[in-house]
Amino acid sequence: MKEKIKSYKDFYPFYLKQHSNKTCRLLHVIGTTIVLALALTSIIHLNPYWLIFIPISGYGFAWVGHFFFEKNKPATFQYPLWSLKSDFKMYFDILSGKISLDATKD
Repeated sequence: MKEKIKSYKDFYPFYLKQHSNKTCRLLHVIGTTIVLALALTSIIHLNPYWLIFIPISGYGFAWVGHFFFEKNKPATFQYPLWSLKSDFKMYFDILSGKISLDATKD
């Protein structure tokens, strides 16, 4: 049995390793972009109906990436809050160029 990760500082490198496949990372970026667009749409139109689609789009794209490309179990199952934080951190790290879609270039 693997030892439980005790700090976010140790978790994020683990998270990135669980997202080493380029297609998986791309699907996370697509899903997170849709999540942000849905949240913004909900706010602009003062319509909470759009919020229903946030978990569907966010997890849908991510889980396709994990199950079909990464072939691993999403870290969200064991570390839900750190995984959510890391989804956004990885998203903004990719957009800013701090990390690459292609994990071999990190």
